[in-house]
Amino acid sequence: MSRKRILIVDDSATSLLWQRMILGAEEYEVLTAKDGREGVATALAERPDLVLMDVVMPNMGGFEACRALRTNDATARVPVIMVTTKGGAQSVEEGYQSGCNDYITKPMDKLELLTKVKSFLGN
Repeated sequence: MSRKRILIVDDSATSLLWQRMILGAEEYEVLTAKDGREGVATALAERPDLVLMDVVMPNMGGFEACRALRTNDATARVPVIMVTTKGGAQSVEEGYQSGCNDYITKPMDKLELLTKVKSFLGN
C-alpha cells in the first residue's frame, strides 16, 4: 500500500519543520510549499491526498489558494485543513466559505494535528 501524501503550505520555516517532523514520523509522504501560489501549483502537479494550508502568506493567501484548489477538477475533492493563527469567528467562517474541510488554530498540539489528519485520510 502506498503512503498517503500530505502537502503542507506555510511561509513559516518553523511551522513547516514541525509539521513535517510529526507527519513524517507517522510514515506520511510530506510535500511542502512556501506560499499559496506555490501550494496550488504543487497540488496540481503532485496530487496530494490532503493539504494543510496556512492563511496569511505572501503572493497568495490560504483562502484564495483554497478557492483555487476547489475550482480545479484535479484538486476539487482533496481535503484542505486550514492551519493558522487566525482563530477569530470571521476568519473561521471565511475559511469554510473558501472551501476548507476543517480549521485548526495555532499553536496546535501533535495529537490535534494527527487526529484531524487521520480522520480525513481514513487511517
